[in-house]
Amino acid sequence: MTTLSGGPTDDQITDDDLITSWGLFHEALSATMPILLRGIDPCGRDMSGPWFEVMIRLQRSPDNRLPMSQLAREVSLSSGGFTKLADRLERNGFLVRQSCPSDRRVTYAALTPEGLELAEQARAKHVALLREHVLGVLGSEGIHSLADHARKLRDNSREIA
Repeated sequence: MTTLSGGPTDDQITDDDLITSWGLFHEALSATMPILLRGIDPCGRDMSGPWFEVMIRLQRSPDNRLPMSQLAREVSLSSGGFTKLADRLERNGFLVRQSCPSDRRVTYAALTPEGLELAEQARAKHVALLREHVLGVLGSEGIHSLADHARKLRDNSREIA
């Protein structure tokens, strides 16, 4: 039995097919990520770690801020790891911590004007790299399919966790 697209059904996918597919996805991500982050810091600072993901998430959030615990979770960092990164971003003047007026247990990470400017500059370079190395390879249909599949995997993982 095959699917409408002519591909194998779920019960025809072998263990090796499954392992190979997941391995290729992992290899593709590992090989592509450094290319997509190449030169995105317009000031040439060595800000290692997931700083860019933090900056972009804040830049795309209302009021350019998110609860620190949510942000740490979204960028897959432990609480301690995120605190160290936030400290470094704060020392560089890109981020401030803000208390939540309605819940003292919540602390927000918020971009400073300098952080917003850096995030916007880095984002522009990153988008150019995405267009070249992802959209140029996958095409628009592939991009939509990739987003759909990634969303399904993410949402399923959240339901299990």
